[in-house]
Amino acid sequence: MDRKRVEALVRELLLEIGEDPAREGLAKTPERVARAFERLTRGYALRPHDVVNGAVFESGSDNMVVVRDIDVYSLCEHHMMPFFGHCHVGYISRGRVLGVSKIARIVDCLAARLQIQERLTNEIARAVRDETGAEGVGVVMECQHLCMMMRGVEKQNATMSTSAVLGSFHDDAATRAEFLSIVTSGHHR
Repeated sequence: MDRKRVEALVRELLLEIGEDPAREGLAKTPERVARAFERLTRGYALRPHDVVNGAVFESGSDNMVVVRDIDVYSLCEHHMMPFFGHCHVGYISRGRVLGVSKIARIVDCLAARLQIQERLTNEIARAVRDETGAEGVGVVMECQHLCMMMRGVEKQNATMSTSAVLGSFHDDAATRAEFLSIVTSGHHR
């Protein structure tokens, strides 16, 4: 990202909406916005394989692994407004497991792009499967969208839930039910 170019575009936007980019409160806003967008879209420079960084370990088991309530923050590609919530990721290993922090890093990597929640959910599931060779993967995401809360229909409490199931999570109803039971047990949010 060309930070100076983004700063110039933000100055233009401030002028276009009737603001004075030179006034005290806005003088450094173009620089701050450019830095923020650099951070919020860092996922374009990353791949899930890179953030996993080889942290796939032999486990000798084929149990279900679930990480619940991973905070997720992204920008909707339609309005470039934030959506945020929680992501729950589960998989059945084939003797290989991810370092637990790497699941959160995969979520962060893919969320740090302009997204729609439906695609993001699927991308996370595919990345976990690709990195682990898992027998099955399930992802459930629950998010609130500021584009729906602050504009348009202005519904403050609406939450969107999406899921993606691959392999045995898709093909076997009992496996899928076990995953969903784990995700919803102790669900306190």
